[in-house]
Amino acid sequence: MDIVVLCIIIGVVALFAGGLITSTFLRKSVEKKSENILREAQDKAEVIKKDKILQAKEKFLQLKSEHERIINEKNYIIQKSENRLKQKEATISQKMEEFQRKQNEINTIKSNLTNQLEIINKKQIDLEKAYNRQVEQLEEISSFSASEAKSQLIETLKDEAKSEAAIYVREIVEEAKLSANTEAKKLVIETIQRTAAEHTIENSVSVFNIENDEIKGRIIGREGRNIRTLEALTGIEIIIDDSPEAILLSGFDPIRREIAKLSLHKLVTDGRIHPARIEEIVAKTKKQIEQEIIDVGKRTAIDLGIHNMHHELIRMIGKMKYRSSYGQNLLQHSREVANLCSTMAAELGLNTKNAKRAGLLHDIGKVPDNESELPHAILGMKQAEKFKEKPEICNAIGAHHDEIEMNSLIAPIVQICDAISGARPGARREVVESYIQRLNKLEELALTYPGVVKTYAIQAGRELRVIVGADKVSDSEANKISYDLSRKIQDEMTYPGQVKITVIRETRAISYAK
Repeated sequence: MDIVVLCIIIGVVALFAGGLITSTFLRKSVEKKSENILREAQDKAEVIKKDKILQAKEKFLQLKSEHERIINEKNYIIQKSENRLKQKEATISQKMEEFQRKQNEINTIKSNLTNQLEIINKKQIDLEKAYNRQVEQLEEISSFSASEAKSQLIETLKDEAKSEAAIYVREIVEEAKLSANTEAKKLVIETIQRTAAEHTIENSVSVFNIENDEIKGRIIGREGRNIRTLEALTGIEIIIDDSPEAILLSGFDPIRREIAKLSLHKLVTDGRIHPARIEEIVAKTKKQIEQEIIDVGKRTAIDLGIHNMHHELIRMIGKMKYRSSYGQNLLQHSREVANLCSTMAAELGLNTKNAKRAGLLHDIGKVPDNESELPHAILGMKQAEKFKEKPEICNAIGAHHDEIEMNSLIAPIVQICDAISGARPGARREVVESYIQRLNKLEELALTYPGVVKTYAIQAGRELRVIVGADKVSDSEANKISYDLSRKIQDEMTYPGQVKITVIRETRAISYAK
């Protein structure tokens, strides 16, 4: 029992001694490691410290060099500015010296001029005294006072000046007329030559060709019901006579004639001809023609380079294809006038686009949807105003037949180009009877003036030559007859283009040698 207790005690003592020894060993080992770690940390801190010091030194040196560079640049700029200031000061000093020198010269000249003016004033006083003495002597010799002589001299000079001025003005007017006529003719001729146009004569009858005469009976229908339906729907008179393989469509409205012609073509091609089918075909053809009118208007505007036009004006332009004036197709006439206006405006330095637009629209009053009692120029102007066209274009449309006053430079150009287009040979067709009546009336108007011996209307009524008696009419009276006759023809007659009136007065001396 004692041995067991003793062993336990010895074991406990040994365990305690081992733990003490172990803890002592471990404490020394930890202390040694701590010292190593501390030593390594101190070494690293020393290295980092040295690196930071080196970086700080490098940064300091860099900032120092940058600062020195900036200071040097500023010093250079300051030095340069100081040099410029010194140069300016030197220049100003020189200018001041020069100014002072010139001021001294001016003062010297001024004093000299003052002395000379005093001398001149003295001489002028002496001259006035001498002049007054001469005037008094002249008044005593001529028995005229100076004011009376001056008045008489002024009147004489006035008369001479008036006479010379009248001669000079007449020469200038004659020269201006000559040059103006030459330039105007040159401009018009060049415009006409540069604008090519085709001319065709239209009438009020269309011919519909058929393959054989059997189709005429089918078109007439039982008891004429087909032809009556077709005439009622189209408003065109259909003439079926003995003409071989042809049917005449008569009517003054070209659109209706075209609808009737296309409808007949479709009916004959289809073969089914009865009132219901006729109504269907005519309705479709009307829509087709309406669309074609719009397409023609659009193509015309595109061809002429005209943009931003109201769709109703486009439609009116398309309708011009089916209208004619004196046998001249209205669309072709309007296109030609537009091109003429553009060319003439370009020659005169005006706005070519506005001129071309006004030329194309000048006759839209001839294609209204509703009939009106207004002249076509005024009606066209109102249509253009309704669809927001420019005021100068509206004025040109309304004034191209002198219904209103012209207030823009485009208006006379449109009027001239309209006359040029209508006056081209072959452009328009007149009935022979009305043509002869117009020529006779021209000659009769001239015969109403006293002293007129003979009259001749020549060049298709575009020139009227009037022969007057030399013993009855003077030169000034001949000029008056020419002017009065032109005004009378303009007021009382209707004609295309213009009429030239030439009054001829001559004196003939006739002798016979026997």
